[in-house]
Amino acid sequence: MPSVEVFAHSDNWDHMTGWGGGWMWLWGLAMVVLLIAFIAWLVPSASASSRSVTPAPRDPADRAREILGERFAKGELSAEEYRERLNELQ
Repeated sequence: MPSVEVFAHSDNWDHMTGWGGGWMWLWGLAMVVLLIAFIAWLVPSASASSRSVTPAPRDPADRAREILGERFAKGELSAEEYRERLNELQ
């Protein structure tokens, strides 16, 4: 029966014949880094594409009504003033 020393000095002892043996972990590390980089690129680009849709142009009177409603909600306008100004906008 051959001893371990004989196998240690033979050409068949390098675990990954043809792949360089101990350096194989670098390929695994490189693949993990590339996967993380791809995900990091994909997430912002996907969210940016959903934000790139421009809203439809709004009627300025709609924004004026919103402001009027906000001022009424804050108590800056009475109910009568609110109704008068709202009627003026229509």
